[in-house]
Amino acid sequence: MKFQLAVNMERIDDSYDMKDVARHTLEMVQIAEEGGFDIVWAAEHHALEMTIAPNPFQLLTWWSHETSTIRLGTAVATAAYWHPINLAGEAAFVDLISGGRLEFGIGSGAYQREFDRMRPGLKQSDAWRYMQEMLPAVRALWRGDYAHDGEYWSFPTSTSVPKPVQPEVPVWVAARSPITYDYAVREKCNVNCWPLTRPFAEAELYMRQLNEAIAKADNGWSPRFALMRHACLYDNDADRQEALNAIRRLLSQFENLFRNTGDVVNGFPKAIPLDELEGREQYDPAMLEENLMFGSPDTAIRKLKDYQALGVNEFIYYASMGLSHEAQQRSLRMFVKEVMPEFREAR
Repeated sequence: MKFQLAVNMERIDDSYDMKDVARHTLEMVQIAEEGGFDIVWAAEHHALEMTIAPNPFQLLTWWSHETSTIRLGTAVATAAYWHPINLAGEAAFVDLISGGRLEFGIGSGAYQREFDRMRPGLKQSDAWRYMQEMLPAVRALWRGDYAHDGEYWSFPTSTSVPKPVQPEVPVWVAARSPITYDYAVREKCNVNCWPLTRPFAEAELYMRQLNEAIAKADNGWSPRFALMRHACLYDNDADRQEALNAIRRLLSQFENLFRNTGDVVNGFPKAIPLDELEGREQYDPAMLEENLMFGSPDTAIRKLKDYQALGVNEFIYYASMGLSHEAQQRSLRMFVKEVMPEFREAR
């Protein structure tokens, strides 16, 4: 099994200085590289302190100068916020400056709040159309001169400057719905998925959708398939409680964003009081501890083997969840030391 890290510059409140946030994020990337992680992913979000990533390519360029082997991915560049020429050039520059380490992840975007600011009038539910037009244009620009006349973008003959170092940049699509799985396999992309806090059955659903898409495409393409879960390892009750408190607080802020309540002050989404959420399945501590990559190293190994038996052979360790910097690093080091060797020996 291969392991990947998703980590954000994040602030849940203003108790951390931004310089400390940046330092911690880089240290997490370096711990992952030293521990043998394959890829580290940077997101794209705007005007939100909980994910400080206005341009994922800036983050990857920064990390590329402080690492040497770990591959560098966008998870994801939000297609509707970019122009194809701009996106192709930014991505290719990262590939150049990193020595050919780019993993290009593209997706539709998450929050209507962001679309209201970045692409006013566009519904998040329609943004997949932009992604499906964007990707072929970017790939064509990487190859050379290309003119585009589409539904959302039109431009005369142009090209990506610079060009990627890699002859074929690996492309990843964030997929949840059957239409996106079909598109990813048809376009010969790899797939990453995020079951949020849903149970193992959600991963089974995504695997079925992937297999159905492969059969439908019948083009010889077998994508890499990576599954992401929030992750925190602990070996005592105090650390367990810290992890559960952190993820519940974070999820209450996500709830605010998904509802698009507008209750965001200076970049910080207000947490919906947990007493308003009691009894709702997605916030139940026992459910969260079971469904997420939470628990002891032995518990994590058991869960990963269940995913491996399902056919998931790449796991994305999602570190950012409002935990203290010390707890995040302690958990990641524990994962590297006590979990990953089990899967190295099994390869």
